[in-house]
Amino acid sequence: MSGATDIAALLAETGELDAAGLLAWAAGRFAGRIALASSLGVEDQAITDMLAAVHPPVPIFTLDTGRLPQETHDAIDATRGRYGIQIEALCPDAAVLEDMLGRHGTNSFYRDVEDRKRCCRVRKVLPLQRRLATLDAWICGLRREQAPTRADIGRIEWDDANGLVKLNPLADWTAEQVWDYVRSNHVPYNRLHDQGYPSIGCAPCTRAVAPGEDIRSGRWWWEQPGHKECGLHAGRRMSNDQCRMPKE
Repeated sequence: MSGATDIAALLAETGELDAAGLLAWAAGRFAGRIALASSLGVEDQAITDMLAAVHPPVPIFTLDTGRLPQETHDAIDATRGRYGIQIEALCPDAAVLEDMLGRHGTNSFYRDVEDRKRCCRVRKVLPLQRRLATLDAWICGLRREQAPTRADIGRIEWDDANGLVKLNPLADWTAEQVWDYVRSNHVPYNRLHDQGYPSIGCAPCTRAVAPGEDIRSGRWWWEQPGHKECGLHAGRRMSNDQCRMPKE
């Protein structure tokens, strides 16, 4: 499947389904070849709760970058316990990670955008690509109001960079709608949200934001807003060799 024509057909199939209905449809439509990529953020937790009622089951995986906050690991354990599910942890390739750390140091991402994007590629993008290569569709918790770079996302899209269907069931939800769902359904969530973290990534690259600030302003706060994507949802495929710098 590829191209706008196929996405138009899928949109026609789903019609006016709500988020839970879209997930139930996707579980059957892509049975055995679909998964949720969860950061354990509040949106992904809402989707996880919806998936708990779906059959056939949809696998859930997360990117264990090696630098996640303890609160995120706690949320993983709480989610596993609440729903009785496994959450697959995808880790960086050890050789590629060691090569990057040896050449650039452990905190090179603070130096400039390219160094930060290299770190994101090694720790997040490449493990994601390995997993997506086994799928026909993946589910994300993206919402349009999260960032300028996400303002035009659709509920069903073609992910050209990875060659599969991408579903954003909460694309048109507001933050208030997400939190209303989580609280009314007693969904476990990352406790950093209660400490002023609306968006949570790796510990060194995430901080709390003040009330009224942009919800993504705590991610890579030293960069301009237009740069604030890690590559999971934009850009072309990168191979392991492309993440290594040439020998000097």
